[in-house]
Amino acid sequence: MDIQKELITEYDQETERTRKLLQAIPEKADFAWKPHQKSMSLGKLAGHVSDTNGDWALHTLTQDRLDWNPEMKSVDPTGKAALLERFEKQVGEAKTALAKMTPEKWDSNWKFVAGDQTWIDDPKYRVWRVWVINHLVHHRGQLGVYLRLMNEKIPGMYGPSADEM
Repeated sequence: MDIQKELITEYDQETERTRKLLQAIPEKADFAWKPHQKSMSLGKLAGHVSDTNGDWALHTLTQDRLDWNPEMKSVDPTGKAALLERFEKQVGEAKTALAKMTPEKWDSNWKFVAGDQTWIDDPKYRVWRVWVINHLVHHRGQLGVYLRLMNEKIPGMYGPSADEM
């Protein structure tokens, strides 16, 4: 099995699923809406889903360490068009970087540090699996719940949804 080929295929499939869900957000959705006071706003969650698929993937692939500071928070999108534009740009960059990965690079270490705390310290492959792909699927599921609570149709991710039957 060519693991690199499999990782690219999986990323492409998950990216398409993410694209479908982001496109399902209504054009006039209130990106400040929250289903609960402790929840992220729709815009923050949609931006996080997009960034996980794009920017986070790119950082994992192209850097060995990410030193986080409070100024690094991404700007939350205020509308669907800006969200989709950012998503497509970031995904294009991530796909280019993914195509350049080698087994040696997958085995190299990656750290996520905030001040004197190390939050992630694992091989890039594990970071990719857990903090890019799994993390993406988790938050995409949350976004699907937001859309359902807004009475919007949910596109199928791994087969048809109840709205497509």
